[in-house]
Amino acid sequence: MPHPGPGPRIVIVGTTGSGKTTLARDLAHALNLPHVELDALNWGPNWTPAPVEVFRDSVQKALSSDAWICEGNYRAVHDLIWPRADELVWLDYPYPVVLRRLLGRTWRRTRNREILWAGNRESIRGQFTPTGILVWQARTHWRLRRQIPARLSHPQHAHLRLSHLRSPEEVEDWFGRRIADARSPN
Repeated sequence: MPHPGPGPRIVIVGTTGSGKTTLARDLAHALNLPHVELDALNWGPNWTPAPVEVFRDSVQKALSSDAWICEGNYRAVHDLIWPRADELVWLDYPYPVVLRRLLGRTWRRTRNREILWAGNRESIRGQFTPTGILVWQARTHWRLRRQIPARLSHPQHAHLRLSHLRSPEEVEDWFGRRIADARSPN
């Protein structure tokens, strides 16, 4: 059963590089809602993940309000997010689309030496290690595309309104409709 309150509580999922953070940030800004970025809560200095208990506590605190936009796929906190959400947006793009976006993002971040969570930066050399983002994306893309429908089939997730978006154009259309709906008088 969705958590009572004014909502919305939207979780955005999808493979690495699908645009979850960008969509969540833009939607949170447009709707004037908190944006819960799971990567920011998970990653510490030197790409050290937070201990699971600390991560879960941070997520629980971040989701304590009655309305939010959350994005990410962390299994360690799935049970905290999906039951409280009332809507799930699944960015389910073909592999070439996601790979192209991820390569562009990685190039931009490394070229500009963008500072990410806890002062971390991406490096070109680090991308081709077993834990690098490009290797991670290649290893997890198809697995996540199988896992999300399996998770959604569980009865405890029947309350979630699903938006299954398969292209950037579908996301643009959905975003426009979502903002128009939020601004229209009931």
